[in-house]
Amino acid sequence: GDMEPPNGSTADQSDTCFGAFNASDGRSNAQNRIASPWFSTAFGLIGLCSNLIALCVLISSSRKLSSRTRSSFLVFLCGLVVTDFMGLLVTASVIIPYHFIKFAWTEVDPGCHLCNFLGFSMVFFGQCPLLLGATMAGERFFGINHPFSRSTSISKRRAWSMVGLVWGFSCVLGLLPVLGLGQYTLQYPGSWCFLTLLPNTGNVVFCLLFALMGIFSVLLSFIFNTVSVVTLCRVYHDRESVQRRRDSEVEMMVQLVGIMIIATICWMPLLIFIIQTVLQQLQADGQIQMLPTKTQEMLLIYIRMVTWNQILDPWVYILFRRAVLQRVYPSLRPRPSIISLYPVLNPSLRRKFTAN
Repeated sequence: GDMEPPNGSTADQSDTCFGAFNASDGRSNAQNRIASPWFSTAFGLIGLCSNLIALCVLISSSRKLSSRTRSSFLVFLCGLVVTDFMGLLVTASVIIPYHFIKFAWTEVDPGCHLCNFLGFSMVFFGQCPLLLGATMAGERFFGINHPFSRSTSISKRRAWSMVGLVWGFSCVLGLLPVLGLGQYTLQYPGSWCFLTLLPNTGNVVFCLLFALMGIFSVLLSFIFNTVSVVTLCRVYHDRESVQRRRDSEVEMMVQLVGIMIIATICWMPLLIFIIQTVLQQLQADGQIQMLPTKTQEMLLIYIRMVTWNQILDPWVYILFRRAVLQRVYPSLRPRPSIISLYPVLNPSLRRKFTAN
């Protein structure tokens, strides 16, 4: 309870969550411009409404489906939408009140519990969409490239179990600073907490782990989706199959590719920036006790880019559904499954695989 405020000496704060950001370095005007409460409020409301609309559409669509392949895919999409919605709700409930009230963190949170919770939320709800995107891409990869390797598609229960595993892994990752690996600290302009880009062993390891895990998820999604799209294109143009396309699988792949593109644009700049900053500071002479002003401002800009991922994700599903696409392009009609695009099979085996 005797901690110095954020404008105290760096030495007194180096072991607290207030050591990486100095609130009184003459940037009050810049903070007022870049930290407008209406900016954060608008972002939060747009994102929450978008995810609520997508969740309602997903629930309505899942009740009408008989295909297990499509229903399991909707489970993954539902997990993604729920994650994005909860991420916006949890973080906005702390960040938006700060912008309006401008409370003192050292008085409200002297033990750094709120800061640790907010930092955990940023990591957990940030890593989950990337891992879910990779999981969805992997499931579609095996479904398209090995359609006969499984007698049935993934059930809803198994799909939810996979979503739960992603949530559990992201939770463990987010708890590492609380358990001693790295540290969550207050970030510019003093409204949020995140991992610390300072050059000590724990912070460097955690920053690299978070960034490399995110980059690996994006690259894995890119590889799976690219192979799946190439496979679909080859199958569709083989023999007489040019007249018989599987609209549902094309729809799923279009949505997956859209999610991947959004994640890449929104996340890769931040992940690369984290790696560059940590490695550059390791090479610098002396022990850096506080992030440079430019680094803090760039980190805020990249985090705002990440926020767009949670806002745009639900609109990929809302807009790129067959019900919407058929209104724009009426010639789209349901067609046979991908099984019918492969060479002639034994009739009994064919009925077995096309039953769903």
